[in-house]
Amino acid sequence: MAIHPADSPVFGTLYGTDAMRAVFDERALFQRMLDVEAALARCEARLGIIPAEAAEAISRAARVEVLDEGELAKSVRNVGYPVVAVVRALSRAAGEDAGRYTHWGATTQDILDTAVALQVKDGLALVRASSVAVIDALTTLADRHRGTVMVGRTHLQHAAPISFGLKCAVWLAPLVAHVERLDQLRPRVERVQFGGAVGTLASLGARGAEVGDLLAAELGLEGGGVPWHVARDGFVEAVGFLGLLCGSLSKIATDVILLGQTEVAEVFEPYEEGRGGSSTMPQKRNPIASEYVLAAARTVQAMVPLMQNAMAQDHERATGPWQVEPAAVPQAFVLAHGALEHARGIVSGLRLDEARMRRNAEAGGGLLMAEAVMMALAPKVGRGEAHHLVERACARAMADGLDLAEALRRTPETRAHLDDATIAQATAPGHYLGSASAFIDRVLSGAAGISR
Repeated sequence: MAIHPADSPVFGTLYGTDAMRAVFDERALFQRMLDVEAALARCEARLGIIPAEAAEAISRAARVEVLDEGELAKSVRNVGYPVVAVVRALSRAAGEDAGRYTHWGATTQDILDTAVALQVKDGLALVRASSVAVIDALTTLADRHRGTVMVGRTHLQHAAPISFGLKCAVWLAPLVAHVERLDQLRPRVERVQFGGAVGTLASLGARGAEVGDLLAAELGLEGGGVPWHVARDGFVEAVGFLGLLCGSLSKIATDVILLGQTEVAEVFEPYEEGRGGSSTMPQKRNPIASEYVLAAARTVQAMVPLMQNAMAQDHERATGPWQVEPAAVPQAFVLAHGALEHARGIVSGLRLDEARMRRNAEAGGGLLMAEAVMMALAPKVGRGEAHHLVERACARAMADGLDLAEALRRTPETRAHLDDATIAQATAPGHYLGSASAFIDRVLSGAAGISR
């Protein structure tokens, strides 16, 4: 029975991906817990702490099929954690002689936290791969459209010309930075947790730290630190990162929605028959993928303060804050990956109407070029006076229904300094892109530098 739409067989296609759900699925978590128990047994056998035969039997038995769902549910209701039932089932499956050595020196949260760390590691790998795919698609768009002129808008109004390639580069740059952030944070997040009851591993004498480091290597996690039972900054950083990533994806989605409005009609999501349709308006092609990027982003970002607030953990084991994480971490990963895959589909198949871009740039009667005219006039009369004169010409153009070039020609104060050729040059959008191409090159260079 699905309660959250990300878990639904119907709504799940909109709110997440099967790949990420498989990582954070409850059975996957139990298998990861068994993986940790088996790895711990092997490490301890290697150090002569438990018999090698016991470790072999435990490893053979560490399959999720040995667990009984009813028994797990009953134990969780009673204990508050699934580890006790998992250890009991594993010990039983390993046999009496070997079973006595399961969970040797560990505590419940060692197993659970390390299992989640393994899930997070797999989840971050999926996030990285999808991020790189979006980066590659945006790289192609930015380069292909570096000379495609369109209206640059501020406060939702025409401001000055830009290229669509520059807009794509602005979408792209934060994603490159996010991949760099991801690579930097992974060693801080993908860490083994092994501290025993209160973080001393006293149950293993002087060999606790050695076992923990060996366990980290066995599982492909980072070791060498102190137990982090009540220092949850790693998982908090991971969810915070997902919030940042989704924020950048929501910028792309917002622009696509606005550029696809009927009155603008410059950029559209990929279309197939029936996509984004309405039950009553046959003409509708709603930007459905962008809408779900925004929905995912808002939900993931709501998880960030939840995780941060749960960092106030008491003493050596928290009484409540930790229990927030199972509700927040899987949800954040599933929704974020869903947003990424929506964004990947959007930018990979984005449709442009370049003719409409040109018409929109011309629709304001050349007012889009007011800054360009001002800067052409400024060397002759000073910037302040140039601003004043062009502002007056713009007002005349709007009042008399003229385009800006004609208003400039009819205004003696500007006509005295600008001839027809200068006015034509200054009012041509394609001649006022400044360093747009150079900025695109900088972003593309950064994108090329990330490892694939």
